[in-house]
Amino acid sequence: MPTSIDSVMQSGISRRGFFRFAAGASALATMPIFTEPQMALAQRVKLGDPNKGIHIDANENPLGPSEAARKAVADIIPRGGRYLLNMQEELVAAFAEQEGLKPEQVMVFPGSSEPLQYTVLAFSDASHPVVVADPGYEAPIWAAETSKASVIKVPLADPRGAAAHDIKAMLAAATSPGVIYICNPNNPTGTVTSRSDIEYAVANAPKGTILLIDEAYIHLAGIPSAIDFVKEGKDVIVLRTFSKLYGMAGLRLGLVIARPDLLSKIGALGGFVALPITAVAAGQVSLADADLVPARRRIIGDIRNETFDWLKANGYSFTPAQSNCFMLETNRPGKHVIAAMAAKEIYIGRIWPAWPTHVRITVGTHEEMLAFRSAFKEVMAQPATAWSSEPVLPNPRRGYRTLG
Repeated sequence: MPTSIDSVMQSGISRRGFFRFAAGASALATMPIFTEPQMALAQRVKLGDPNKGIHIDANENPLGPSEAARKAVADIIPRGGRYLLNMQEELVAAFAEQEGLKPEQVMVFPGSSEPLQYTVLAFSDASHPVVVADPGYEAPIWAAETSKASVIKVPLADPRGAAAHDIKAMLAAATSPGVIYICNPNNPTGTVTSRSDIEYAVANAPKGTILLIDEAYIHLAGIPSAIDFVKEGKDVIVLRTFSKLYGMAGLRLGLVIARPDLLSKIGALGGFVALPITAVAAGQVSLADADLVPARRRIIGDIRNETFDWLKANGYSFTPAQSNCFMLETNRPGKHVIAAMAAKEIYIGRIWPAWPTHVRITVGTHEEMLAFRSAFKEVMAQPATAWSSEPVLPNPRRGYRTLG
């Protein structure tokens, strides 16, 4: 079994590059990395006690890790005094085998936030823009501020219908090589961009452009992955996380899949990470459980669809999500609705500037969604005069400018 350093070298990262990791990590220590948990915590602290109430605001999975994963975590704790880096290699090997990849095409991280940020930093700058969907996950925008890249926001196609990425418009906006970020299913809308559109993007992206395809929610939708484009050697980087369907957001485990030469550029910014053995142990058994993905997709899908049925019956509009979150139209400033729901200790997700009257809802447990329905109906029944004051919602970026 090769050492972990040997594995890094085999992945296409030079020895010189490996020893630049420490320097890269030092430089990144001052770089703000804003993630979903930071956004949720900032809002929770501002609006109430984050330890109380129902939280359907951060796209977390309330089911938590599977029973097998919990047992694996407990069993590995006595060995917590060891690094056990071979476990990471075993996790990579298991994932690679499942997906028909080579281990050198896979790199592990504590979640998928870091490789997302590093990809933007590695492949964008003042001359190489970042193209994103709007509304979409904000992390690439924040990373682009550090890389000094311009950000081009492209509205979703058919926002009142499919609310998918407008791939042709995104390609047209990419006037020079850079990064095109596609979250599929999309955060915050939970909507899916078709396989044919993804294929079109791969075939027609400007030469040298990196397609960063974030598949954090793919297990919840059961749609085809873009990993096959990595196998074909395309300029595609795919992100995966164990935070969503696998219920491991607090344990922190994710993967980035790409050609070794692309991984080497990501790795030079902080690609060799010794992960907590608890997270790796939980990830190993989760991958090995063939029934876990379909079972959880069904559980979460049933609760989501039951919620949709209620919303339709009560005349509320929402995006046709296929994951564990959706955007809900309130027909009034969403920030007011967020504050009013928090007053009832129901914490819902944030707004996006492009859609100021929508709020993001995470699918919780059956009981949590029943409580959400009751509170939301009460809030929406309040007279217009109840919305006259302007609530102040938090800016989790602590001094960084608010996004336009």
